[in-house]
Amino acid sequence: MKPSVLLASAWLLASPTLFTSYLLADEAVSESVTVRYLSSRGQISSTEIAAAKGWLEEQGVTLASQGFSQGGPESLFAMASGSIDIAGAATSATINAIANGADIVSVMAASGINDAVRSHFYVVDESALREPADLVGKTIAVNTLGGHLDYVVREYLRQHDIPANAVRLVAVPGPQLAQTLRSGQVDVAAVGAWQTVFAGQLEEEGGVRSLFDDYTLLGDITLSPYSMERDFVERHPDAVRTLVTQSGRAADWAREHPNEARELIAELLTQRNENPQLATYWAGYGTREHALLSEHDIQYWLDVLSREGALSASLTVSDIATNAFNDGASSQDRLGGE
Repeated sequence: MKPSVLLASAWLLASPTLFTSYLLADEAVSESVTVRYLSSRGQISSTEIAAAKGWLEEQGVTLASQGFSQGGPESLFAMASGSIDIAGAATSATINAIANGADIVSVMAASGINDAVRSHFYVVDESALREPADLVGKTIAVNTLGGHLDYVVREYLRQHDIPANAVRLVAVPGPQLAQTLRSGQVDVAAVGAWQTVFAGQLEEEGGVRSLFDDYTLLGDITLSPYSMERDFVERHPDAVRTLVTQSGRAADWAREHPNEARELIAELLTQRNENPQLATYWAGYGTREHALLSEHDIQYWLDVLSREGALSASLTVSDIATNAFNDGASSQDRLGGE
């Protein structure tokens, strides 16, 4: 049974064989399936690139945007209400949703961090903020409360023995981050790894510096997986396999052909009446090959949430995620004994 909208609100407040080649995903699905999702301002996802390349529709899968989302918790809520079929949200938020009754499963990586792609917490050059202790009593802008950047702040403070309530978090949409920081409305502006277009623009305009970043804190890790209702997955396994495999293919293509990817991203932003110049600053998705998920991606946050006493249920990696629908996966990519 689909979780109720009331339960979805609680999530927001609470804070079979594997294949080894894309070729096996080339057979069209047995029926035409539409997958609804929410777009993100200034950003083009790997699933949108897969659709633009024609790799989904040629196999009977249509991607249909239902509007825009400011962050993962909003997308999870929309999926719980039946408005969309796939949601990209921070691993921590996804785990919280499942712990609180959401019958969903993460099927691939949406965004991640590595040495080249990371989230930054910016201050203006003249800011007195230099050390972790300087953050006490300050205001930090994040894209959404309860998402990845929110949890990174908590973890950063914990590692420096600072209470989580020592700072104030406020939600600010990506396009407004620069103005909010430069006008002094916030002390720190967090720009997610998936928002590199805004980070690049901020740095090019100058006058800012990065106080800390999530890669230094967390290392290589998936930030946000794409999740779907298990009922949808069970009803449309071929479509899910096509979506996951071809989106992984798109992520690989974008990493291997960054200039062409930026050109395509610019075209897609133009079609949405957004600023195509933002594509200039796109740095990548930060995901592993084929957008595969790893045990570490999930277990790290299970451990964090367990330590915080935030989990209302005992969960394992296989309760959260699977690579079973990714034809780029091998037997070594099985998660939690799936």
